[in-house]
Amino acid sequence: MTANLTPGAQIIISIIPIVGIVILGIVMFFYLLWHHKHVSLQIKTGTYHPTVYNWPVFCLLLGLILTSVGTVLSVLIAIIEGLSFTLLGGLIPLATGISFLLFYKLLPKEKN
Repeated sequence: MTANLTPGAQIIISIIPIVGIVILGIVMFFYLLWHHKHVSLQIKTGTYHPTVYNWPVFCLLLGLILTSVGTVLSVLIAIIEGLSFTLLGGLIPLATGISFLLFYKLLPKEKN
C-alpha cells in the first residue's frame, strides 16, 4: 500500500510510530516522577496510606476476560486461516487467561 507513495510520505509514515513511542515514554516518565514526589511528600507529612489491592478478584477478572477473548480469537482465526502460526494470536491470550484462572483457584484463601 505504501509502495505508490512518495519517498517523503513513506518517511513520515515510518516516523509516526517512533514519535508516538517517544512521547509516551516522556509522559510516563513525568507521571512516575510526579507520583514519586507526591508519595514522598505524603510520607513526610504523615498522610500516606498505602493502597490495598484485591489480587484474587483481579486475577479472576483478568482470567475470565483473557480466556473469553482468547477463545473467540482462536476459533475465528482457526476458521479463517486454518492451523497456522496466526492461531497464536488467539492461543496466547487463551493460555494466559487459563493461567490466571488456575492461579485464582490455587491461591490460598484468607481466613477472616
